[in-house]
Amino acid sequence: MLNINNNTAHIKREILVRLAKLMLEGNLENGVHLIPRQMMPRGAQPFHCCIHHDREIIRQRVIARLGCSVDDYDDEKRLADYVTEALNREKPGEEILTVLHDACNACVKSHYMVTNACQACYARPCMMNCGRKAISVENGRAHIAEDKCVNCGLCMQNCPYHAIIKIPVPCEEACPVGAISKDDSGREHIDYDKCIACGHCMSECPFGAMMDRSQLIDVLKHILAGKKVVAMYAPAIAAQFRASSGQLEAALVKAGFSSAMEVAKGADICADLESHEFVERMERGDKLMTTSCCPAYVAAVRKHVPALNPCVSDTRSPMHYTAKLAKEADKDCVAVFIGPCLAKRNEGMKDEYVDYVLSVEEIGALFIAKEIDIGQEVAAEIPEGEKAPTASGRNFAITGGVANAVKVRLKDPSILRPAIINGLDKNGMKMLMQFGKIQSGEVPATAETPNMIEVMSCEGGCIAGPSVIANPKIAANQLKKYVEAGSEG
Repeated sequence: MLNINNNTAHIKREILVRLAKLMLEGNLENGVHLIPRQMMPRGAQPFHCCIHHDREIIRQRVIARLGCSVDDYDDEKRLADYVTEALNREKPGEEILTVLHDACNACVKSHYMVTNACQACYARPCMMNCGRKAISVENGRAHIAEDKCVNCGLCMQNCPYHAIIKIPVPCEEACPVGAISKDDSGREHIDYDKCIACGHCMSECPFGAMMDRSQLIDVLKHILAGKKVVAMYAPAIAAQFRASSGQLEAALVKAGFSSAMEVAKGADICADLESHEFVERMERGDKLMTTSCCPAYVAAVRKHVPALNPCVSDTRSPMHYTAKLAKEADKDCVAVFIGPCLAKRNEGMKDEYVDYVLSVEEIGALFIAKEIDIGQEVAAEIPEGEKAPTASGRNFAITGGVANAVKVRLKDPSILRPAIINGLDKNGMKMLMQFGKIQSGEVPATAETPNMIEVMSCEGGCIAGPSVIANPKIAANQLKKYVEAGSEG
């Protein structure tokens, strides 16, 4: 995963801040067309071939941040027209990812390359281990014949000098399900029938060509209209800000939300239900059960590992149960989930209780636009009669947290044999395939075979989601403090 401190991330967040400010000022339609020129003023050092190309890319980023698609981009359509489209829509578009073709670098096909570190050694393990005979020594250096090479990587693995390197296509390399490939122009294309919305491509593209379609304008529209808009923040969000328990709730209310709810409450409901479900499944003789909280994982099963379909927990996600609580308290409220995850936006669009899903990038931009310093807010207190979520509920945000929450609720924890897939990359998909073979009977189960599988699409858990704004290691420490400060049990 690219370090979150990079130019692409900064530009995308600055656009969100500018849009939020214009929206709050009531000047979005009139001021939006100035954003490309303001961000790339005359005389600025261009990132690409010229300043005009940079402005065009920023223009497309603005369109995506307005929640519109650029897949069918019209360069003659005014940004103000896109604003009108965003303000008039009843619900966001279904495809949550869009590709900025002008930003895509059309990276060369992934391949292996011999560097000048090659010593043309006598052992020549690169040649000896190449089953395709694609390597020869020419002019004192190994040479790879691209027409014979199958990109197996054995040459790189066997070179004692690390003289052979892989030149990847970052987005294709990051996609665990092969949903990204080049079109006829050499630029990347997303196959939405394969895509699981994990967001790995968005995190890894150093050109920022993969953009999520924002819902910030939709949410601000309801806030400015005076509607009761409830913020439901995931445990991972509390870990993104250096704030104590209660300060985030206060900041969200100051930002315009009518109230704020911890999704950890829904996590406790989820863990209670999943623990009961696990016992029932084991008693009836099921081989294994998998958790269902990560929507990217669930999509991976539905689309790519159908053998595991019967194993996915029937329990809904913490987001669902929290939104249900919000709607039960006020059926007319606008329920907005806030998380670090792209796939949650996909899930939210299909959930009967969730109206919108914002990323932590978006809520962070709103705080900046409203000049809210969370660390300076007076912490909101838990209403009388309410309990704080449990530590295990708040720890859903880290790898292993869901399985542990189920375990601590079992009368006999020894019946649970958990397996944790920490990151749904290509290796994670191979592990899923293997569990699918166990479920189908192709591979026999043993007494040691795991019977509970937790899958986190992002390595480290939700605190490392594709839209985070804090270093995952720092976020893990912040989450620990947050859990210790206010959790029950």
